[in-house]
Amino acid sequence: MGEHLLGPHVVGRRVVVRRLLRGETGPSGGPAMTDLLGTCTSWADGACVVQPEEGPPVVIAIADIVSGKPVPPRPSTRHRVTPQEAQRRALALWPDLVTEPVGDWLLRHSPTSTARRANSVLAMGPSGVPDDYEHVVDFYASRTGRPIAAVLAGSAEDDLFRGHGWVAESNDDDTLFQITGVARALRRLRGSRQARPPEAAPLALEESGDLVTVRVEDRASGVAAYAGDWVGFRGIHVDPAHRRQGLALVVMEALLEWGAEHGATTAYLQVLADNTAAVGLYEGLGFTTHHAYRYLAPPRSD
Repeated sequence: MGEHLLGPHVVGRRVVVRRLLRGETGPSGGPAMTDLLGTCTSWADGACVVQPEEGPPVVIAIADIVSGKPVPPRPSTRHRVTPQEAQRRALALWPDLVTEPVGDWLLRHSPTSTARRANSVLAMGPSGVPDDYEHVVDFYASRTGRPIAAVLAGSAEDDLFRGHGWVAESNDDDTLFQITGVARALRRLRGSRQARPPEAAPLALEESGDLVTVRVEDRASGVAAYAGDWVGFRGIHVDPAHRRQGLALVVMEALLEWGAEHGATTAYLQVLADNTAAVGLYEGLGFTTHHAYRYLAPPRSD
């Protein structure tokens, strides 16, 4: 019998187990074997119990285990969404956005915002059409005057625009697109003693369709938008004179609760990778990085 990496330490973890099928013969005439993937729920009394994703739990005699090992958890459904699709869901944060497809790319322009997310081509995969680069340049020439591309770090699109002489649009680090479950984030918030300051801060909510702005007087604010079953956040800001008082968590809690009331199950936000304070705050709420991307633009002539 071969060695395996299983034991009591894998209870609660996802495992793959190869086991003998007693009384059956395999194709070569030897003992029959089969593989099972699932979560180990018990390891005791000479047996291992594995719960597959579908069907009843399977009891395996430890003596019948030929090989096995722990395996990483299956990515959640929300993590299996492509970067381009995740970014399209985030368009809800800019209700006045003008968009135009270039194959699978998406040109974005906001007449009221100068934010790069609202004024750049979303190019996170092949466009699938000829002259895509020329379309991008022409679109922004008559609008912002300087085209910007949002691309995945190290991707073919990164190489494409750099091949035309484009450079990093600014000195900013790459941007992290982070997601988590709404219920998970709320559990962590409510379990945190810092979720609300000792003196509860007065909240003001301003709703406009599927978008809401939350303010804590003039001390902190944030914006959320709902679309499908996703809720996204932007503009989470705390006045420097009022930082380290838990106000960012107050704003996040209000925005998450608003999203949950609208039926959202997935939450997302975007943060610069070198903003360690913000990254730490969001990771504490369960947010993990879905993808990292950067902005490229032609070099300035001045």
